[in-house]
Formats: sequence, structure tokens, C-alpha cells
Amino acid sequence: MSFSFTNRSSRESLDFLKSYKPLNREVSHLRILLYGPVGAGKSSFVNSADAALRGRVTGRADTDSTMSESSCTKEYKTYKIKKDDQSFYSFVFNDIMGIEKNLNYGVSVDDLKLALQGHMKDNYKFNPVSPLTRNDPGYNSNPSLDDKVHILVGVIPANQASLLTDDMGVH
Repeated sequence: MSFSFTNRSSRESLDFLKSYKPLNREVSHLRILLYGPVGAGKSSFVNSADAALRGRVTGRADTDSTMSESSCTKEYKTYKIKKDDQSFYSFVFNDIMGIEKNLNYGVSVDDLKLALQGHMKDNYKFNPVSPLTRNDPGYNSNPSLDDKVHILVGVIPANQASLLTDDMGVH
């Protein structure tokens, strides 16, 4: 299966994405963190964006969480999307463990804050009962502007919006 951008505004949007470069020279890419409940479609969004921009179906991020009640994503993972054989788009997606009603199972608010600040290294394995600490090998003690999250995207499935509660960090 392949995708194509046929209408004019879609082609213009794709051209913009292909040529986009962050204005700040200290930043090589925008970091976009996807955040939301288990099964919301965070990993599926990464796969969809990758497929649409590359023009073919890919399946880089695991997406089995809709079949279970716990998060499929167990590591902080950065996804770069190839523009062509030699370059990548100037943005990356970070997939994070889903939030859950039972705070002992989903991503902790402390881990989310550390990810936003750039303190979480790629491939850090989440432990819901013990958030990342300065002594952990997955802790980045000196984050650059590239390590910090520039855009936080809340992914919430329409059929679960009424299940979100204040204790899940959603206000």
C-alpha cells in the first residue's frame, strides 16, 4: 500500500515539512512528545505519520495496547522519519508509556516532567513504581535544546474522554 499527496494544500504541507528547519541554530529538530492514556493511539500516530510522509506503510512502533489494559510502550523511544536515503525530517516523535488510572502501572507524572525537560535518555525503561532519578543510567544530567521537548501532544481517544480523571494528571 502506498500513499500520495494529490490535492494542492496537502502537497504544499508536505513541501513545507520537507524544507522545514528550526530557526534556532542550536536545535537540529523539533522534539514532539506524544502523551495520553493507554490505547489512545500514540504509537499508531507515529506509524501513521511515518507512512504518510514516506509514502508507504511502515510499522516501527509497537501498537498492541488496545488488546490489553496495560501500556505496550515500555521505553522512552525517539522516532526519526526518513525524508530520503540520506536525510531525516527536522522533527522527531517521542513515544512514552501511557497514563493509567492505577498510578502503579502507567507513566508517572515525575517521569513525564523529566522527559519534557530533556532529562530522559532514549530507550530508558519505564518503572511506574520508581520514576527516573539522577543516579539512573537513563538520566541525562545536562540536556541540550535538542533533548528538550518542544511540543507536547495529548492523544486522547474520543471514546475514552469521559474516563480521564484529575489523578491521571489531566485537567
